[in-house]
Amino acid sequence: MKFPRYLLAAALLVSMQSAGAETRVTYKSAKSTSSYYQMGVQIAEALKAGSDGEIIVTVEESQGSVQNVMEAAKRGGNYVFTTPPALVGLAQGGKAMFEGKGDPAFDNIRALFPIPSLTMHFVVREDAGVETFADLAGKTMLIGKGSFGAREGEKYFGLFGLTDQVKLADLELDNAVPALKNRQIDGFVTAGSWPAPNVIEAAASTPVKLLSLDDEQVAATKRTRLVIPGGTYAGVDGDVVTTSLPVVAHTTTDMDDETAYQITKTYWGQKDAMGANAAWWNGVTGEMLSNVTGKLHPGAVHYYQEAGIEMPEGSY
Repeated sequence: MKFPRYLLAAALLVSMQSAGAETRVTYKSAKSTSSYYQMGVQIAEALKAGSDGEIIVTVEESQGSVQNVMEAAKRGGNYVFTTPPALVGLAQGGKAMFEGKGDPAFDNIRALFPIPSLTMHFVVREDAGVETFADLAGKTMLIGKGSFGAREGEKYFGLFGLTDQVKLADLELDNAVPALKNRQIDGFVTAGSWPAPNVIEAAASTPVKLLSLDDEQVAATKRTRLVIPGGTYAGVDGDVVTTSLPVVAHTTTDMDDETAYQITKTYWGQKDAMGANAAWWNGVTGEMLSNVTGKLHPGAVHYYQEAGIEMPEGSY
């Protein structure tokens, strides 16, 4: 059966218009083995589902937040990347790891929405006789090497007067759960979104406790206070006070306002669905916008005003 030429032309026009309606976004995340890369994949799926296929996200692997920020100066269009807000401020000021690498384009970075924070977990065997940080003296802890969690763990031991009193196991963090189960270590330190998969695994195989920080200890760390609700991990019934490093999805002013609005609106509209499949999304709330230290994208501001979500003073 032959179709009239005008019908074929109309069908082709509709097809072209449909293809042109797609918004393509690059999402620069983290190492492919990390939970933050998994989050990037989940966000990509959520934005596609929530926009009926109009927002298509390509997730790119990254070596870390510094690389993500550096690329923001060179990448145009719909480039979205994750980083702690503090790094944006350092880049814009040409400080620390960005010293000598300043670029006026860093001033064009804008925030979109928060994602799960890097959350410190101090996990100990229930039978290790540890109730507070002071009780870690003489204990063997695994903190891993080179990671944010390892650096923070070592820093906290110093802040709390435990330097040279805690024995550090010479093992990779990947070995934490079996080492805890086999009583090679008394506990381990890990940083990740909560609930953290390795802490879930540890609590399922060995009775554990999570150490809480008091207000003075939290203040000494100069990190953001965070509460892990009781019941998050098996056998840990009470709330756990710990610290976190907020992480936020950013873009630049190269992204138009309507695209930023639609991405932000769709993200929040899909958050509950994401949380049903991955519990770490359930800890993300509008209140976490308070962690944004720079400017929000005007498109995101439009959504937050529409949704009645309070934004930090000076962020818009």
